[in-house]
Amino acid sequence: MDNKLLDVKNLETVFKQRKIIIHAVNGISFSIKKGEMLGVVGESGCGKSVSMLSIVNLIPPSGTIKNGQILFEGQDLRKINKHDFYSIRGNKIGIIFQDPITSLNPFLKIGIQISEGLIYHKKLSKNQAMKRSAELLDLVGIANPKERLNEYPHQFSGGMRQRVMIAIAISCEPELLIADEPTTALDVTIQAQIMELIKNLRSRLDTSIILITHDLALVAGMVDRVIVMYSGFIVEEALVNDLYDNPQHPYTISLLKSIPKLRGQTASKLLSIEGSPPELLEKPQFCPFAPRCKYNIEKCWQATPPMRSVSEDNDSHKVACWVNKKNGVEK
Repeated sequence: MDNKLLDVKNLETVFKQRKIIIHAVNGISFSIKKGEMLGVVGESGCGKSVSMLSIVNLIPPSGTIKNGQILFEGQDLRKINKHDFYSIRGNKIGIIFQDPITSLNPFLKIGIQISEGLIYHKKLSKNQAMKRSAELLDLVGIANPKERLNEYPHQFSGGMRQRVMIAIAISCEPELLIADEPTTALDVTIQAQIMELIKNLRSRLDTSIILITHDLALVAGMVDRVIVMYSGFIVEEALVNDLYDNPQHPYTISLLKSIPKLRGQTASKLLSIEGSPPELLEKPQFCPFAPRCKYNIEKCWQATPPMRSVSEDNDSHKVACWVNKKNGVEK
């Protein structure tokens, strides 16, 4: 039985600025099962946030979903009418944005911002919605929830505002939660608290979660499966332990080598990836990582490598690469 909650196929998203077209997402395909936690990692600008916000049609006005299917519970979100779509976004699919100070309305009290989704989607009365909002603030670890419903975003710290964003995102008990870099600009202690909160909410509500981050170390103990993105492409996909134990794509290997290690007798210089990501003014017709890859061969410049299984007995680990990571020969 197919238990895929979300199934994205060949998604392409572009941005138009006057005569310039930026190819931000270039035909990616992935899925997430019910109750699963999926990590999406990569450098800033690789298309992580754009691809996930395309799912809920929250890309800026200059953006266009050019191609692809977005199947949620078997329904293609690109083909349903606006009324049906609005009944899914914020209700069955919740979003935690990476910057709560710009996502929360500074002129509205926190209670109003949490309760509006409950009133719209769950048809609760104002009193019922406010009571549920206080329960949600308590759930995400904010003390004196009833009193704090009457406060404004500027009266909360950064970590508390992020908790409010999480309360809004889970208010309707969504089946899928998209967490877009939920710990950005928070100190390390608060980061750990927010991630532990998301982890506990997953076990309590049995929610599927997509965690978007540029921090590979962050997802190590959190997710079940990882997608690595580069230049609008998915270059590797694997179970989290497989990815760390046996990375296949040269980009993934470089990312893992750039993580500081606390163990060891001698200090060593962190690896940096030479070169810069492509500008994506044209959709690459070759491996997008080839200009920065020390293993590149002639075929890397001739065609974009497809995603394929690392081995016959491990279909869960896939990589888009023409060469073998160890000796640079074609697979």
